[in-house]
Amino acid sequence: MAANFLDSSMIVQRYAQEIGTPWVQALAAPAAGHLLVVVRITLAETVAAITRKERGGSITPLDAASALADFQLDFDRQYAIVEVSAGLVAHAASLARTHGLRGYDAVQLAAALETSLQLASVTLLSSDANLNAAAQAEGMAVDDPNRHP
Repeated sequence: MAANFLDSSMIVQRYAQEIGTPWVQALAAPAAGHLLVVVRITLAETVAAITRKERGGSITPLDAASALADFQLDFDRQYAIVEVSAGLVAHAASLARTHGLRGYDAVQLAAALETSLQLASVTLLSSDANLNAAAQAEGMAVDDPNRHP
């Protein structure tokens, strides 16, 4: 069983059609047996991203409602959730300074690094090039769903 830390961009690709969606869906399917880890803020980031897609016209209101309902159902059932703590935020602040990351991207990376301390092997799955570069600089394995069209 592979352990994967999924950032919000990866989650959005699972529920809204984008490049890499079939790969993400196959990897995240319960039958694949992978451990899927997210940080708690992924809930807000994913809802915001899908809502922006809907308001921007790239997905229909029906598709957005379906994606959000599926995600909300899966959030507590299929994902191991890393909680945001004071220590995690302090680590994220340091990572933001070191790598020039946006705030929530730094929180995503701090949570992924925390997960990698608890599990033998964790891969960060993200379509965010800056986050991926920072994760690699921190010694994490990464994969980008955009490389799997």
